[in-house]
Amino acid sequence: MLSGGDKLESAKEIWKKALDKLQIQVSKANYTTWLGNSEGVSCQDDTFVVSVPSIFAAEWLSKRLYPLVRKTLVDIAGRDVDVQFVVQNHEQPGLAGASPLANQTDGGTSSRATQYRFNPRYTFDNFVVSDSNRLAYAAALEVAENPGSSYNPLFIHSSTGQGKTHLLHAIGHLTTNNGLQATYTTAEQFANEFVLAVRENQVDKFRSKFRNIHAFLFDDVHFLIDKKQTLQCFFQTFNELYNNNRQIVITADCAPKDMQPLSSKLKSRLEGGLVVDIQPPDFETRLNILRAKAETMMISDLDGVLHIVAEKVCGNVRQLEGALIYLAAQAKLSGTKITPETVNKLLTGTPPRQDIKLLLRAVADHFNLATEELIAKKRDRKTSLARHIAIYLMREGYNYSLTEIGKELGGRNHATILHGYEKIASAVSTNPNLSDQIEEIKEKLNSQKDYRKSYQTV
Repeated sequence: MLSGGDKLESAKEIWKKALDKLQIQVSKANYTTWLGNSEGVSCQDDTFVVSVPSIFAAEWLSKRLYPLVRKTLVDIAGRDVDVQFVVQNHEQPGLAGASPLANQTDGGTSSRATQYRFNPRYTFDNFVVSDSNRLAYAAALEVAENPGSSYNPLFIHSSTGQGKTHLLHAIGHLTTNNGLQATYTTAEQFANEFVLAVRENQVDKFRSKFRNIHAFLFDDVHFLIDKKQTLQCFFQTFNELYNNNRQIVITADCAPKDMQPLSSKLKSRLEGGLVVDIQPPDFETRLNILRAKAETMMISDLDGVLHIVAEKVCGNVRQLEGALIYLAAQAKLSGTKITPETVNKLLTGTPPRQDIKLLLRAVADHFNLATEELIAKKRDRKTSLARHIAIYLMREGYNYSLTEIGKELGGRNHATILHGYEKIASAVSTNPNLSDQIEEIKEKLNSQKDYRKSYQTV
């Protein structure tokens, strides 16, 4: 193992070589946005740590480019290495965003599974509790304090942006604070790692990394519905953990009974503990969320207009936070005080349904199609590609659930929408032509007079 300065320098050099290879494998836009400001921090215990400038970048790279980045590093290093994306902290380089026990060396109470996984913004303390989420919150707190003792598994479902992931990270923080091991993974990340393990004939090694944890936190299980092999691996992992009395917490955008075509055996497992849902927040809850977010962001000059925001933004918690960030940025950049009049002006846009119509029209125009053809049953190659891109943009730009997207596209079922989304999501980082097409469509949308500012985070 290299010593301090040499190890840091070595990591930087290795990452520069990796970036040279990655630059020709991903689109220019993705490279500039997500990899351009990254830096190799360290390489020890077979884990290569890469620092990035934001939580969004860390999450995006973990979800979208993890397999490609890991393969590139393995090729350069000539040995098997894992890769972790962390948010740079100038006080402790490379370790921001880690759970409180991420740096422990006390006989293994912290492990690689717990490192760099839990978002510091998502704790029980800053979760706004209301009638819409009270049961889910109480159950999550109970399993975090007594993992494996009750509500196992705990299954939390809701439409997108209502706080499911927040609760998973909160469980992770409290579990690790109590000296136990926890790991958080999205279904997509689990699937990507499983596929890589199959290719490298290391499935047993992949499964073994979950065996000694006390809390298994699994986000968006619906992503696995049509992935038979990955579902089987998940099922085996689930059974092994459950039989060893390990806590399992799973989230999805619908209840197990509504997941088609999930096997009755797996449905039975998922329903074997406690199944709870989170409903969209009412006005009072939305107002309390905005006040809590404003306090966290140390924004004081918006207090008098938060009730207007709560009235106008009725979707989900994520949209509320986006609206607040947007208003704060407008106030800062324009140097003006936000008043009820300016809030009404800034947040008065086309309703979400109209935004979707604009999106569908932009996609259809790009492919010289009529919008109706995206909604109809037409399945030729060009129309299918256009429809899949529309699905991808609705999911990524508006955080629409798969069910909501299906309704917008003529009542298509969950599995069909998931298939379309996955096709684009898996190809966009490695297909420059596809990435360029998506960027062109987004640019057209950005030029629309009524286009909502919040979409620019896609």
